[in-house]
Amino acid sequence: MTNESIAFAAATVSADTYLDEMMARVGVDGLTAALAAPGLLALVDQHAAAVREALLGAGRGIDAEGLAAYARSIVAGSVRMRRPLPAPGCAPTTVEGWANAGWPLLRLVAVCLIAESAGLL
Repeated sequence: MTNESIAFAAATVSADTYLDEMMARVGVDGLTAALAAPGLLALVDQHAAAVREALLGAGRGIDAEGLAAYARSIVAGSVRMRRPLPAPGCAPTTVEGWANAGWPLLRLVAVCLIAESAGLL
């Protein structure tokens, strides 16, 4: 699925489905790497705190709909800035790769962390 199709799908799939797609695309590998490296986990935790703060500040819930909307905005921004996310199956696979991942990828991993922790995935 291309970044453009992910952005289009944002408007056409349910929040639960979108979060599942994000988990498959970046969450599994990103969280696996984070759990293997305390420094990376701390970084993802910082991103998760910022996501929670942004959602609450916008009057949104920390639920599937709020998290999916946030993830959709990150993906759309990446597409607009011509800094696409990796193609499916092409996300970093090492701790070092994730430690050097850009802000959008780490934010999406943080969304997945929150969703997983809340039992939404």
